[in-house]
Amino acid sequence: MPKYPNNWAAVVPLANEENDLGEFISVLVKAMDETGGGKAYLIVDKVSKDRTLEICREISAREPRIATEWIPGNRHIVDAYLNGFKAALAGGHEIIIEMDGGLSHDPRAIPAFLRALNEGNDCAFGSRYINGGSMVDSPFSRRFLSKGGTLLAKVLLGSQLSDMTSGYQGFRRDVLQKIVDHPLRSRAHFYQTELRHLLRNQKLIEVPIHYRAPSPSVSKGAIRNSISVLIHYTLLRLLGKSPSI
Repeated sequence: MPKYPNNWAAVVPLANEENDLGEFISVLVKAMDETGGGKAYLIVDKVSKDRTLEICREISAREPRIATEWIPGNRHIVDAYLNGFKAALAGGHEIIIEMDGGLSHDPRAIPAFLRALNEGNDCAFGSRYINGGSMVDSPFSRRFLSKGGTLLAKVLLGSQLSDMTSGYQGFRRDVLQKIVDHPLRSRAHFYQTELRHLLRNQKLIEVPIHYRAPSPSVSKGAIRNSISVLIHYTLLRLLGKSPSI
């Protein structure tokens, strides 16, 4: 049986997930059992209008490895990730995995992330576009945005990764602390690309994942923010002033 680091945590922002939450938690707990450790931080804020918070608290009451973090002050999804990271860092975890709930990210991939990070890599990024990865039951619009975003990052930012937009990823503690301390510009989906660009000088590896898009829609505000941040980093790269962490 492979040896996994047991001091790991998963950070999972949730919004309006009451229909799939039970199944997601069941698979997540199995991943914890398989790896012999782990803790999950479920991040919930005012975006949720259904019973997600109530269900999370019920789960936490019976499963000590799952903590519910109610953070009503989150302004956007990036706040949810960062506040979840801060909770995991405060918990003393050495490896922190970021993932979505609602079964768009399969917890059964967690052991692969742990192996990758236990082998000396600083960051492990989920990829739908390497051997063993896939994008399942996803509408054309989401496929177009994912592929298009990766292509733009390759051309404009010089990225070498196969997938620049996946939100399933893992970090070692020291790298995650740098992320939390850095003034990120993204407020929505481009956050994933921004992280990969800023972390390009770390020791990186990609892990194959199977992704199911939860929705075909991306807000106009998210698209505007993505374009703005992409232009910012592209101009800095052309000036030879690209930041990194």
